[in-house]
Amino acid sequence: MESNKKYWKGLEELKSTPEFVESNKNEFAESLPIEEVLNDAGLSTVAPRRDFLKALGFGLGAVTLAACQRAPVAKSIPYLIKPEEVTPGVANYYASSFNGYSVLVKTREGRPIKIEGNPNCILAKGRLDAIGQASILDLYDVSKLKGPMINNQSASWSAVDSYIKGELNKVQAAGKGIRIVSSTINSPSTLAVIADFTAQYPNTRHIQTDAVSYTGIIRANENSFGKAVLPHYYFDRADVIVSFGADFLGTWISPLEFNRQYVSNRGMKSLKNGKMSRHIQFEAGMTLTGTNADARITLKPSEEGLALISLYNALGGTLTASKKLSNAKAEKAIALAAKELIAAKGKALVVSGSNDVSVQTLVNAINSLIGSYGTTIDLDNPSYQYAGNDAAFVDFVNEVKRGDVGAVFFINSNPAYDSVNAKDFASVINKVPLKVSFADRQDETAALCNVIAPSLHYLETWSDHQATAGYYTLVQPAINPVYNGRAVEEGFLNWLNAPVRDYYQYVRNNWEKNILPIAGKSWKELLQTGSVVAVSKPAGTYTLSLDLNAVAQTAINAGNAISKSGENAAELHLYQSVALRDGKYANNAWLQELPDPVSKVTWDNYVAMNPKYAQKLGVEEFDLVTVKSAQGDFSVELPVLYQPGQAMGTVSVAVGYGRAKAGKAGSGVGKNAYPFMPYVNGTYQTATAVTIEKAGGKYELAQTQTHHSYEGRNIIRETTFKEYQKNPFAGTGKAEEGHKTYDLWPEHSQPGHSWVMAIDLNACTGCGACIVACNVENNVPVVGRDEVRRRREMHWLRIDRYYTFNEGGKGVTEEREIEHLEDMEDVSVINQPMLCQHCDHAPCETVCPVLATVHSSDGLNMMAYNRCVGTRYCANNCPYKVRRFNWFNYWNDSRFDNYLNNEFTQLVLNPDVTTRSRGVMEKCTLCVQRIQAGKLQAKMEKRPLRDLEVQTACQQTCPGDAIIFGDFNDPNSEVRKALGNERTYYVLQELNTQPGIGYQTKVRNTVEA
Repeated sequence: MESNKKYWKGLEELKSTPEFVESNKNEFAESLPIEEVLNDAGLSTVAPRRDFLKALGFGLGAVTLAACQRAPVAKSIPYLIKPEEVTPGVANYYASSFNGYSVLVKTREGRPIKIEGNPNCILAKGRLDAIGQASILDLYDVSKLKGPMINNQSASWSAVDSYIKGELNKVQAAGKGIRIVSSTINSPSTLAVIADFTAQYPNTRHIQTDAVSYTGIIRANENSFGKAVLPHYYFDRADVIVSFGADFLGTWISPLEFNRQYVSNRGMKSLKNGKMSRHIQFEAGMTLTGTNADARITLKPSEEGLALISLYNALGGTLTASKKLSNAKAEKAIALAAKELIAAKGKALVVSGSNDVSVQTLVNAINSLIGSYGTTIDLDNPSYQYAGNDAAFVDFVNEVKRGDVGAVFFINSNPAYDSVNAKDFASVINKVPLKVSFADRQDETAALCNVIAPSLHYLETWSDHQATAGYYTLVQPAINPVYNGRAVEEGFLNWLNAPVRDYYQYVRNNWEKNILPIAGKSWKELLQTGSVVAVSKPAGTYTLSLDLNAVAQTAINAGNAISKSGENAAELHLYQSVALRDGKYANNAWLQELPDPVSKVTWDNYVAMNPKYAQKLGVEEFDLVTVKSAQGDFSVELPVLYQPGQAMGTVSVAVGYGRAKAGKAGSGVGKNAYPFMPYVNGTYQTATAVTIEKAGGKYELAQTQTHHSYEGRNIIRETTFKEYQKNPFAGTGKAEEGHKTYDLWPEHSQPGHSWVMAIDLNACTGCGACIVACNVENNVPVVGRDEVRRRREMHWLRIDRYYTFNEGGKGVTEEREIEHLEDMEDVSVINQPMLCQHCDHAPCETVCPVLATVHSSDGLNMMAYNRCVGTRYCANNCPYKVRRFNWFNYWNDSRFDNYLNNEFTQLVLNPDVTTRSRGVMEKCTLCVQRIQAGKLQAKMEKRPLRDLEVQTACQQTCPGDAIIFGDFNDPNSEVRKALGNERTYYVLQELNTQPGIGYQTKVRNTVEA
């Protein structure tokens, strides 16, 4: 036996051993040596520790101090001097605006870490969608440019200003045109700056173009009523809603606002009052809106015009169409829908997702017949969320080809990626001498420009929005610019030699002169509330006086152009994904990993195909296929995804993917489908004819849900509105005789609080906002495509999607082989949020060998991360499968540095929640940090905790108010009332786990045809 063997090494000795060096190299991401860090800071390795901390403090303080000031900071001050407004550990909130929705920005020690909806917002009422929640990550994106560039070389802002001024003078002298190409701008102050610039340079023209266009609606309203506007729709005022391919709960115009409106007529309160709206959806591909419809009917894009003609005639119109609708199911549904629309006259709404002017004109005619204008549709207080003009952009490209344009400025616009003929645009744009992009990164269009003047994130600058007529929101910074960017407007003010070049002062002057007097508020009040509302005009009624027969024939011709015959011919339906939308957010890792609400696919787009249609073509799921345009000038190779509910003879592909220069996370993800969009009659269309051919090979998509059956268990419970009116307990199973239960463990005593949750399946639309909100609040890591393929996603909250197939007239919510199904088109869907159920008799707690998962005295199933040794017994014993295991140290591993693992994106981390390491199990905590903060606040104010004072992140953001959280021990709490609702049931309650989360039965307003 060796007596001199060493069992312990000192740290200095240990760090030099080969084993430690090798382990450290594999475990941690590469980082700069401390010597390089100190040298970059102007210090040596022998510098005093105090000097190093000073340098570190200056770096962080210079970035974050702006959150503590009302006006832009002129000087950088070391953070060793604490601002008066900042208290370490206590959050500050600032009112701002995102895409026209008023929001609250939560900052900790001067850095923004969370976005919440502002309760003062008249559109969202304090709620926020997934894109708004994830937008905080874009602030710290390392893919952004660190400063301006001229001819691919770094430059100073003064050099940029001198260069652009000189070039503008040359353009002016040559008599060439100046063009400002942007996506929709609804900022009053930005539009005022552009107007000032145009006054200085009269040969300037502003062109607004949106990647996903609504020009068809605007032009149809101009032709129909002489008002070239995008209407403001009110789904909450409609008792009957008929939609033709408009995904108004997912991506169409204003989905956050429409979610809130839609659910108000279908949720718990509405059902209690005996009222529920009726929703009929006609569509080709399964959309988020289609999953929520009471009746969903598949309809090819080529059939939409004929279906609208048929509906118009069923409502009393007299259109003479030269072609009849051959879709028998759709024809039957249209006849039924017409009767319901007539019965609900004045409280009905028909919408279409088409961008075809003739189709939208037919929709206008139908809405005029059913009395929608002035009630559910407002043309006098329109939406300004989209104002793009497709024809104006085509004219601009033709001007460039002719050599008539001397300078072009791109604001939040990327036509080299998202325009229909991006290659043509890229080949001619070099004819313009001065090309300036305000992109925050060297994107596809910026790479073609000779000047890049990177703009600021909305949390770094002052601005404003007017999303709808009479509603103004303020954008105010919560942090100093992280990189060396500048407000777009400040550049224009410099180039026109404006008397006021400070954009903060410009915005304030504009508000105090033009907006605040209307609302009767002061600038200080505006900074507190974040928005003002002006008096709206009364909404008027409108009737058409057009020759609708000519319009109908144009719609028929458009449908004929899409429909092609042939063995491999199909109709392609292009759509936006709920997460990435038009592709502007492609580099946001939280959005890339957000599962599609229908397919549950992350990190890719694909060809959605009906399983029966795929079988007909001899294609299996994940097979690579080539989708080729009818003209043969464009094609993409994508994997096939089986999508029940897809119209036979059609395929769907999402746009917004295939970015070449998005950044570390977004570049090379999926394929670009924008070039498929045809330009017809002055608008870009989202449907076209294609051919499908097998390409050879397979590509596995990363899905977070691959099970479609719940094996006969009562996980989902549903009923019809008719049955619910007869028996409020219908579908819950409460009438069934229960079996006797036996408890192996004593009851948990909860003398103080008992935290529970209620989830209304009728109010949950499956939008996914709660998933992203949970990720942001609880530092949930992004794992990437390959890890998701291995079923290692880390989301604490998931939304399960289950299909109900109509098999022989009977609803079947089970997985079936496709050859055993009569009709894979006739499908309905139910969404169910699933998270840790916080069981009183939790199976996970009894099997943990180290007591890492325990029960608290107020009903929470807790995790002690530093105890967990990663046995995963708890995950095996959980019947709800809601626990997540860290296979890697995702927050500090170089293999995942494309997503959140870098020095800047980690600034977004919530300091109240620890990041979990490799080998640790984690899951939903019901935002225990928020519970503790609420308790502490109540204790300091010497009062009891108020109901709804503590809200979980998922509850706070939910657009449909589907989630209620609170104290069950409070007899007057909202959650206790909700759980006392007659529709309440508990998932797998027969196991006697005694879950703390109850669900309300799904109710559909179905009508027997």
